[in-house]
Parts: sequence; structure tokens; C-alpha cells
Amino acid sequence: MIFIVRPRFVDAAFDTWFWPILGILFLPFATLMYVLFYTPGVGLVGWEWFWVAIAAAIDIAHIGASAKYRLGR
Repeated sequence: MIFIVRPRFVDAAFDTWFWPILGILFLPFATLMYVLFYTPGVGLVGWEWFWVAIAAAIDIAHIGASAKYRLGR
């Protein structure tokens, strides 16, 4: 929803449309965290990267769990 409601957040965090689309497709929660924590002119610093990494780990765990389920455990 943030990509629809607040497109300026996404525009500030990314220079092109390519990376947000890939992020939404493959690591949606990590992309959302990146957009929320991004500060224009500064970027992400310190603990902000930690939360993006945790979100990426959750995304990857979800992909792995769904793949395991689809393959029949």
C-alpha cells in the first residue's frame, strides 16, 4: 500500500523503477523496510540496515517454506 499511497517515499529511496519492481517481486518485506527507513540525502545507517536484513531473512524464510510445502515436504 505504501507504494500506492506514498509514491514519493519510493521515488526518494530509488532512482529508477527497476529496483523497486524487483524488490516487490522477490523481497517485498525487505523492500518495504528499506523504503520506510530511507532518509533522503543520508540513506540507511546503523540499525536501519539491521532491520532491512531481518526483513530479508523473513522473506527468504517464507520463500523456502512455501517451496518446501509445494514440493510435498
